[in-house]
Amino acid sequence: MSGDFPKNAEEARLDRDTTREELSETLEALGQKLDVKTRVKENVDEKLDQATAKVAEVTNEPTAVKFRQGADVVRSNPLPIFAGVLGLLIVIRLILRRRNDS
Repeated sequence: MSGDFPKNAEEARLDRDTTREELSETLEALGQKLDVKTRVKENVDEKLDQATAKVAEVTNEPTAVKFRQGADVVRSNPLPIFAGVLGLLIVIRLILRRRNDS
């Protein structure tokens, strides 16, 4: 198509179908860019892969596998981990406060 107005019904159908395909591709690309949750998940997966590779370089492969398994457990159920860390911080603060009062 040269960008001119279609001369017959067949050209109009081809133009319509081409436009639909282009719009569909554009909408799909926009949808992927706007899907922040999936993009963040992919970014975290990439960073975890990099960290696992570095752990494997410094230690050994079984340790790297355990590291990745632990990271996956935390990602799948972060609330108990967050609560445990928060509790630990509160206990440390109470201990430090008592030491300073003495």
